[in-house]
Amino acid sequence: MLTEKENEEIREHLDRAQNPLFYFDNDQDGLCSYLLIRRFLERGNGVPVKTSPLDMSYFRRINEFEPDYVFILDQPSVSTEFFEALHEKNISIVWIDHHDNDLDTIPDYVNYYNPLFNESKTNEPVVDLCYRFVNRKEDLWLLIVGCIADKYMPEEYSDFLKKYPDLGINSKSPFEILYNSEIGKMSRMIGTGLKDRTSLVMKMIRFLIKARNPYEVLEEQIDNHEMHKNFNKIDERLQKYLKKAREEYSEGKVLFFTYSGATSMSADIANRLSHDYPGKVIVVAFIREGRVNLSIRGKGVREKVLKVLEFFPLSTGGGHEDAVGAQIDSEQLGEFEKKLKEEIGD
Repeated sequence: MLTEKENEEIREHLDRAQNPLFYFDNDQDGLCSYLLIRRFLERGNGVPVKTSPLDMSYFRRINEFEPDYVFILDQPSVSTEFFEALHEKNISIVWIDHHDNDLDTIPDYVNYYNPLFNESKTNEPVVDLCYRFVNRKEDLWLLIVGCIADKYMPEEYSDFLKKYPDLGINSKSPFEILYNSEIGKMSRMIGTGLKDRTSLVMKMIRFLIKARNPYEVLEEQIDNHEMHKNFNKIDERLQKYLKKAREEYSEGKVLFFTYSGATSMSADIANRLSHDYPGKVIVVAFIREGRVNLSIRGKGVREKVLKVLEFFPLSTGGGHEDAVGAQIDSEQLGEFEKKLKEEIGD
């Protein structure tokens, strides 16, 4: 976790920020991190980031909102050009992260906070870090929503069960809670909502900023009707992909599933399959316009994936030790599968 000194520094930055702009990763961890801070601060605007690195394609938001502070939440990488452009405008930068970054590549003028670089290294999601310095017990449910989607069990889960016994289950497995409880349904619903068109994503975020408790989110009403409708539609499609993946898999250390379509849901498919097939390496490949987005899950899989990617020009990849995202050209997919299985010993 972050030190108390670091938490105090972040609170001081938030106090000084009169018109902050928040860039957050386009998943439950990133969104709930933003929601915790926004509900605490009661000012600022948020922008979900759907690509990595965070680059100049998102800089138009700076011109639109004219912030005095930029906070970057749960983003694995940021382009040098983006940092330099902010610095030229004399905008203060705070980056709160939990990815394995190289400190030497981060400019000195960036206030960077990451528990991996503390003496006692931990790797809790950013939403957990944010919960410590905002310290709003009434937003405990947002902590749980963000953590379980990131396969992390926060120490406050027992407190959540006492407060909302009908929304959780008695389990120590984050994914068991994610797939078999009402708070898990809410987490999946929010994750699905982030895949919708921009106007509906922003409507969902505005609703979540004002929501007083988790029941208001779970109960379908006028303000969240589109979120519920979209979740039901996307979840039906997700279940079809999961059924197909299970039918195609027979044996081996690697479950390799390929699909295409209008909407990418690779992380959701990969997470669910990793829950269903513990001990296996899960590779979900989404093919679109000549490129393949890969979501890969497995114990210690990052090192193996990065080693294999070295054989493929113009490929990219990174993430956590057990959860990796990567991108390759579509004509490389067959060779990538072959080399990855060789590396894993399948």
